[in-house]
Amino acid sequence: MSDRRKSSFEARAVGSATLQLLRRFVGDKRGVSAVEFSFVAAPFLALTIGIIETALVFFAGQALETAATTAARLIMTGQAQTQGLSAAQFKQQVCNQLQALPNCSGNLYVDVETFASFGSINLGLPISNGTLNTSNLGFNPGVAGEVVMVRLYYPFPVYFNVIGLNNLSGGYSLLTATAVFQNEPFAPS
Repeated sequence: MSDRRKSSFEARAVGSATLQLLRRFVGDKRGVSAVEFSFVAAPFLALTIGIIETALVFFAGQALETAATTAARLIMTGQAQTQGLSAAQFKQQVCNQLQALPNCSGNLYVDVETFASFGSINLGLPISNGTLNTSNLGFNPGVAGEVVMVRLYYPFPVYFNVIGLNNLSGGYSLLTATAVFQNEPFAPS
């Protein structure tokens, strides 16, 4: 047999064998489920982790709201003023309510301010360039009849930010709880 005919024959044999293997591979239905799962696994895991993280942030936010309401009641009824609570003692009262949040004393920021009226309250967040600005936070629980705003800030870590939960740099979401009220008439200490 000549070399040309031999190489042509070999090429057809290899092509035929390749075509036969390809047909067998395409026609084989074993392992289809594994391949289909590999297509769906990554989005499914991302969605599951995103749901869990969103639930954790929501839970932490609700715990912070509850603590803000409880702590605000101490000021509104005059208990904080008559007991002479300092900013640190008031923060400790808040942290006693926040068992679910890690390192409350180190991560929680408290701002208590008084205002002339409800209309003069500034509800802007103290965030500048992705950082919490704590320089203007204070503790002034006011006297009877004054309008008071209690705000709690807690930078909550966000590890898997698929849906944009973080609003602080470094992968944190600033959770904020606010209570605005008018102090009840109480006897000063």
